[in-house]
Amino acid sequence: MCIIFFKFDPRPVSKNAYRLILAANRDEFYHRPARAADFWGSNNEVLSGLDMEEGKEGGTWLGISTRGKLAALTNYLQPRLNRNARGRGELVAQFLTSDMDSLSYLKKVSAEGHLYNGFNLIAADLSAEKGDVICYYGNRGEREPVVLAPGTYGLSNALLETPWRKLCFGKQLFLEAVERGRELPRDALVAQLLAVLSNDEAQLPDPAIEAQGGEYVRPILSKYAAVCVRCPDYGTRTSTVILVDADGHVTFTERSMLGSDPTRWETTTHEFRLQS
Repeated sequence: MCIIFFKFDPRPVSKNAYRLILAANRDEFYHRPARAADFWGSNNEVLSGLDMEEGKEGGTWLGISTRGKLAALTNYLQPRLNRNARGRGELVAQFLTSDMDSLSYLKKVSAEGHLYNGFNLIAADLSAEKGDVICYYGNRGEREPVVLAPGTYGLSNALLETPWRKLCFGKQLFLEAVERGRELPRDALVAQLLAVLSNDEAQLPDPAIEAQGGEYVRPILSKYAAVCVRCPDYGTRTSTVILVDADGHVTFTERSMLGSDPTRWETTTHEFRLQS
């Protein structure tokens, strides 16, 4: 499970504005092994965290490449999972290393969507020369992926922009932080967005979450219905902020839990310029 807020404007008017602002949480069991975000050893073009769960090693939930390819994944909340389904994290990793454009890739994924448990996938090509393109596909929604118009979006564990209360609440906080950030240095904007991702105020009641999650979500609803999820053995383990400015300068900041201790965190930042 995860939550993602993003605003994109391929041609920002102001020199100080951002082509893309993305803020995302990864929610997972604390004991599931993973690597913090870094450039891949065998492919130093790609920056992401990595799932190290046995049988699903090398998958990821969010990543970006120096070539301007970006992808992000959330699971679709469903009470029962198919244990034989393919690992969803491979969908992000494969796009980051492919030569396919985002829409073509999602069309390919849509033909294979039945092989996976429920998911949402954002895929983007960030190119000042060709123009930034961001696309979306969810295998519990329409059969065809869509190209998104410039704007602000929220994605949790239902289809894109499904108005769960925590999504609407978090999106409003995100918009307020982005607006304040117009007058702030980059580091201050990142700090504000990380604060949004740390908000653990439960947004209840929410019949939409209960109806979709059924018996699976009911025991953790009071914690799950917040932007930042904090249960005894499950919750928000990683918060990521990605900024891409008008010149293609990327700032990738990750705040990750150390081990399985929700009181200990480490923040790292990677910066580079897009090649495209």
